[in-house]
Amino acid sequence: MPSNKLARTNDDIQRVLSAKLREIKDPRVQQGMISVTRVETTGDLRYAKVWLSVLGMENEKEFRRGLKSAGGWLRRELGQSLELRYVPELVFEIDHSIEYGAHISQMIQSLDIRHDEDENDER
Repeated sequence: MPSNKLARTNDDIQRVLSAKLREIKDPRVQQGMISVTRVETTGDLRYAKVWLSVLGMENEKEFRRGLKSAGGWLRRELGQSLELRYVPELVFEIDHSIEYGAHISQMIQSLDIRHDEDENDER
């Protein structure tokens, strides 16, 4: 379990990256609605793994290339926003959980299930 300081740092990184990802002008990155779902930083603050959820992503391979290209700029902006001894190197991972949840919700909505009024008719 991360310490309080590390947890606060993770939250700060998540907050700053959420704002800065909207400012990237690369069309490879701006493919849909981007959410930073989680950030995990190593204890020495050298690396930060950032999980991104993108609703409406068209091409994951191009999205990853765009992120890699913008990684240096994001890291510099992160360093200017936060007062850290070391600005962690950013490692991006795609989080498909929100997309999966939306798909499951859509499947449930499409089911033909009888509701309570059908139960009252049987009595």
